[in-house]
Amino acid sequence: MRLLLRSSLRYTSAFLGSHTAFKSELVTQAITSYLIKTMHYQTEERGRPNSSDYRIYFKTSDGKYISPFHDIPLLANGDQENDVPSKKLKKNENEVLYNMVVEVPRWSNAKMEIATKEPLNPIKQDVKKGKLRYVANVFPYKGYIWNYGALPQVCSPGQVIQVKVLGVLAMIDEGETDWKLIAINADDPEAPSLNSIEDVRKSRPGHLEATVDWFRKYKVPDGKPENQFAFNGQFKDKDFAVEVVKSTHEHWRALVQKQTNGGQIDCKNVSVSESPFKCSGEDACNVVRSAPAGGEALPVSPEVDKWHFLSK
Repeated sequence: MRLLLRSSLRYTSAFLGSHTAFKSELVTQAITSYLIKTMHYQTEERGRPNSSDYRIYFKTSDGKYISPFHDIPLLANGDQENDVPSKKLKKNENEVLYNMVVEVPRWSNAKMEIATKEPLNPIKQDVKKGKLRYVANVFPYKGYIWNYGALPQVCSPGQVIQVKVLGVLAMIDEGETDWKLIAINADDPEAPSLNSIEDVRKSRPGHLEATVDWFRKYKVPDGKPENQFAFNGQFKDKDFAVEVVKSTHEHWRALVQKQTNGGQIDCKNVSVSESPFKCSGEDACNVVRSAPAGGEALPVSPEVDKWHFLSK
């Protein structure tokens, strides 16, 4: 379960669920096998997996290329302005479901994310100082401890699933609030009984504490200090989390309609009404065709599987 807000417009969402662990050494085997199960959306790989030119582009079931950032609706219902299909909304009278794009499968290490500065915003592996980024194994946690992803249209990467938002954690990352939304897959057997942070605390003791502990320590093996949190590291409730989502969605709307300066963020889309960044299907195809052709996966350094034991 995850949702992240970087500065005022980047989300990441981690979600609870009973899912099989992904332990493949090759990121392509972990990522692609997970994304290919999407109901309404397909993915297309370009470049060589485990390389800096590897990209995962999105398209609809009829082959129309789209941006997962801009063209997949935030709400998982059929009443969107966009003409991109979404699953039939599953909800009761008091429940709203959101679409979530999975970036990183649970137990994997590659730091995959939406390329917000590139046309059509494909998923790519983050690079820092010329090197691909991986999350370290900080004992007892193997890679990411949940399926990690993002809500579309809130400015931020994928199997597209429906999730129930349960709460939010406010991490401070380099002086900025980095919101971590806690959500559960609506198809999970336990979803009907999990409706709040307190439900998670009662039914899955230790899970929230492990989440805070992971976010606090995951950068330490890279020589960075422990991360800090707002609200004394306490999770805020569902109502608070939904207000954060709404606020960021409005920021995205202003961005994609060019009512605010998006800086280096690429807003090319194929379906957002009244957006000056809207492009044709042919233009979207040309973006994908210009990316490097696919190829065999490159080997991953043995360092990625190294375990780090941190003292208290």
